[in-house]
Amino acid sequence: MATTLFALLAVVLYLTAAAGLARPLLSGGKPLNRAALALAGTAVVIHAFILLGTHRGALDLHFFAALSLVACVVSALTLVVNISRPVAALGVIVFPLTALLLAADTLVAPATSPQPLEWQIKLHVTVALLAFSVLSIAAALAILLAIQERALRHRQFGPWLRALPPLTLTETLLFRLIGAGFVLLSLTLLSGILFVENLFGQHLIHKTVLSIIAWLVFGALLYGRWRHGWRGRSAVNLTLTGMGVLLLAFFGTKAVLELILHRTP
Repeated sequence: MATTLFALLAVVLYLTAAAGLARPLLSGGKPLNRAALALAGTAVVIHAFILLGTHRGALDLHFFAALSLVACVVSALTLVVNISRPVAALGVIVFPLTALLLAADTLVAPATSPQPLEWQIKLHVTVALLAFSVLSIAAALAILLAIQERALRHRQFGPWLRALPPLTLTETLLFRLIGAGFVLLSLTLLSGILFVENLFGQHLIHKTVLSIIAWLVFGALLYGRWRHGWRGRSAVNLTLTGMGVLLLAFFGTKAVLELILHRTP
């Protein structure tokens, strides 16, 4: 009962924070970024305690639990990004999704217990979690970048466009995040090679192949940026393509195994 109440409180805080960040985008009103980010920070702390309590302080890799954990990390990283680079609009995308995934895990999904994991696999999973989270934020930024470019191309200079950060800042931050995510994804694949013994027996071959494809997409994007100055629509399309493949790798196969085939990870 207490977990449900705290989960509902965190959901309300996430949604309120998103509404506060969306205010200047919708009406051109006074920004409430500081207050909204403080509410989101409180929600992240509550969310983290819920995960620790519900899943006994362990890594629970079941479908809904893993989604909730990733969402919590993505929201925390969104707050960190806003400390150095004010991109408050990012929270308008991230925080409602986090609220939805937290509600699904605590209010809808059946109770699960974490599987015992050796430290090598825990390390592998932690790096993979960080890689997915960083690249998720990059994908959200790519969406913002696409919206900005489309609005500028069609001369739609509304108050919401003026509330967004400059296009160059968004693009620079996008590639920095992709670079960091690419390094983490490389470490994920390397640790998987070193620590995972039986890809076929653990139903990991599809995840591995898709992760390698995503790694190639992000690698090609970074090379194209360095060598040919890729930007704009090309950068957005490749970022979203790579993230789509990575989403299939991390959660598409997991959804099929758990929700359709009813197999444990």
